[in-house]
Amino acid sequence: MLCRVTSTNGRLELSAALGNHARARPLIDGSIEPQGIRLLGTTLGGSETFWRQLKFAEFDVSEMSMSSLLILVAHGHCPWVAIPVFTRMYHYTRGGLVRKDRGITTPSDLRGKRMGVPEYQQTAALWARGILKDHWGVEAGDIEWWMERPPEMSHGGATNFVPPPGIRLQYIPRDTDMGEMVLSGAIDGALLYQQSDNLVDRSRIDLRRHPDIRRLYPDPAAEARRHYTATGIYPINHTVVIRRSILDEYPWVARSLYRAFFEAKKRLGAEREAQLEPYFATGLFAERERAGLDVDPFAYGIAANRHVLETITRYSYDQGLTDRVIGLDELFHPSVLEM
Repeated sequence: MLCRVTSTNGRLELSAALGNHARARPLIDGSIEPQGIRLLGTTLGGSETFWRQLKFAEFDVSEMSMSSLLILVAHGHCPWVAIPVFTRMYHYTRGGLVRKDRGITTPSDLRGKRMGVPEYQQTAALWARGILKDHWGVEAGDIEWWMERPPEMSHGGATNFVPPPGIRLQYIPRDTDMGEMVLSGAIDGALLYQQSDNLVDRSRIDLRRHPDIRRLYPDPAAEARRHYTATGIYPINHTVVIRRSILDEYPWVARSLYRAFFEAKKRLGAEREAQLEPYFATGLFAERERAGLDVDPFAYGIAANRHVLETITRYSYDQGLTDRVIGLDELFHPSVLEM
């Protein structure tokens, strides 16, 4: 863990781990500086960042799994406080893969099947199971789950995870991985499949190109659009957290970081508009399509995301990961609740 010191120019120095994407990169490279703060930043993928934060609390500021944050808050000893910055949103209809020989033609056919997940409590799995229940009538207890990450390398190992009542959960043996088990037929598919080069995920096989494998949703992009049209939900995966002890001493840090992230996103929007303007000017894009650009799928703040946030807190409770529905005022710093 890096020490916090006040630099010679009076700014507070904070260590940070953020993803290598346009919404965070300006804060890492210093092109946007939070007022009163100097970030000592590094770029890491989400899975590794979350494990290192949950296990070792390495960084003062980081992206964080929404699901793991909810679990920590429910336990009553969360060392992190969030700001309503959501750096990763993704629709998890895109991640499911199944064997073609298992009679799975729709998601409702997953009842009684054996499905792999990198981690049972991860946010992507939480959203995917919630969608299965709400839209296909498949309960989490209807499926036998196989988890790839062992306890010592998982988010759950750092948050004292135990399978919720009624959930059948096995760990994938350490001498194999999820991809190999799908190809061998030991399991029927993967609700989520991460072919990632990081410290916590070990599958490397490209299942998406294998002739024996197909997507759970044959047209995942169309399914994502259908779900968004029906619910208005673009699932939130990552938020940004700050060490609670820092905010206890320097409460202004929350608003300063929020404004810096907001500025980075505003710049990104301006660049997008400049890049798209020639397409409208030439008629390649119709003027009526500008209305879609007025909707921000990566909106920050609680007001713009209340429905999504309340849905994920409900999913966490419904699936037995938390013992109550967590209030948004328990997750986010009071200085940014009105953002």
